[in-house]
Amino acid sequence: MAKSIKTNLDIIESLLYFWQASSEGEKTGEDYIRSVASMDDMKYVYNDEFTEEEARRVLSSISNRELLSDTTKSERKFWNNNMWMMEDLGFTDLMVAPVKQLHSDKFLEVVNKHPNKDRYEKIEIVFVPGHLDEYYIDENRLIINFFKIMVDIFDNEKITIAGKPMDDYIEEKLIELLEK
Repeated sequence: MAKSIKTNLDIIESLLYFWQASSEGEKTGEDYIRSVASMDDMKYVYNDEFTEEEARRVLSSISNRELLSDTTKSERKFWNNNMWMMEDLGFTDLMVAPVKQLHSDKFLEVVNKHPNKDRYEKIEIVFVPGHLDEYYIDENRLIINFFKIMVDIFDNEKITIAGKPMDDYIEEKLIELLEK
């Protein structure tokens, strides 16, 4: 039986500072950028063409207001997503608010009704700044691409991921996690 479901926003919290500072024209130090790019959960967004070094390079170019040349599709997507967050920090706050307020233990009832409820005692929902994939499952961890969260600008309470209400989406993916 699952005993807890925890939400992990470590990377998003770190990027909030980066987006705020960069949008105000402040340079973020290379040490800070490297620390974000090297965070353990960033491994979920890395692949053969987008590595820790590419993430560092993209974030550094944003902070330094430099253009990137010879980029991959993944680097361009990561750059675009981060620039999008800086365009309107009010909208970014609307995206961050539901994940900060997510009471992930509310999914325990659904998880503990599943036939595989004994698979994991602890489950973690991790939000990462993805560039391509919508979500990943890694054992007891559901990793969700933060940039896939959509907030209706006319109804801030309407939060979706992939066109589904956020809670329904998370519930569906947690069931998938139990079935893998």
